[in-house]
Amino acid sequence: MDRWQAMRIFVKVAETASFSESARQLHMSAPAVTRAVAALEDAIGARLFVRTTRSVKLTEAGDRYFDDCRRILSDILEAEAAAAGSYATPSGTLAVTASLLFGQMYVLPIVTDYLDAYPTMAARTLFLDRQVNIVEEGIDVAVRIGHLADSGFTAVKVGSVRRVVCGAPSYFEKHGVPTTPQQLKDHRIAASTSAWASPEWRFARDQRVTVHPSLQCNTNDAVIAAAIAGWGLTRVLHYQIGPALLDGRLQVVLSDDEEPPLPIHVVYTEGRQAPAKVRTFVDAAVTALRANRLLN
Repeated sequence: MDRWQAMRIFVKVAETASFSESARQLHMSAPAVTRAVAALEDAIGARLFVRTTRSVKLTEAGDRYFDDCRRILSDILEAEAAAAGSYATPSGTLAVTASLLFGQMYVLPIVTDYLDAYPTMAARTLFLDRQVNIVEEGIDVAVRIGHLADSGFTAVKVGSVRRVVCGAPSYFEKHGVPTTPQQLKDHRIAASTSAWASPEWRFARDQRVTVHPSLQCNTNDAVIAAAIAGWGLTRVLHYQIGPALLDGRLQVVLSDDEEPPLPIHVVYTEGRQAPAKVRTFVDAAVTALRANRLLN
């Protein structure tokens, strides 16, 4: 058991490239982490890290040992999960998070279909327009829009979303269609005042336009409703107006000037060691989101 624990500590140090960060994540003291790695080096008779005051790097022997340790630890965890039954059969409560509107429109149907497929399961959703710490808040799976920071979590890309300028056909009939981002200054704008909103709208080729909205709303739903009613133009992520695009109530303009799309990922923490409830839900979510033509 001591050797298993020492290998676990060694892998964490290799992954974080930091003794202090490893100690924090493992809820240990930094000296205890250092002693465990030193004892492991003594036991196997090889130096695993090159340490300086500014960095921690694997030696050649450490790099080979790191791959072996990860495989061994993975096998141990899989064996334990299989013995407990959680690896084979979904059980318990599944916690899923996503941004508010995306979660309601695209993730919730996947969750309810999943519960239909596994009637003994329960689910908890957390749909918020803020970044949720999935470890601290006990989340099993997150659906994230945007570029991901390096977290060590498993992430599966399932699609992408565009930031689009849109309006109703009736608006364009009365006021014309803008052909350049700068022409937006001559149009009525409805804008959201959400946490991510900015008066500076950015476009491809480093084009920037500062808009002066005549209508400001605290929700995207409200500005979308104003646009559908033909009142003015708004800018949202295109998944938020998917149904209105499909039935023609809204049209996208300035497509050639859009910024590169933002990726969508399904994120979870345990990788291959994920319990059955996570693996089965991730499989369902990846399949459903990749099949959605509004996201791909």
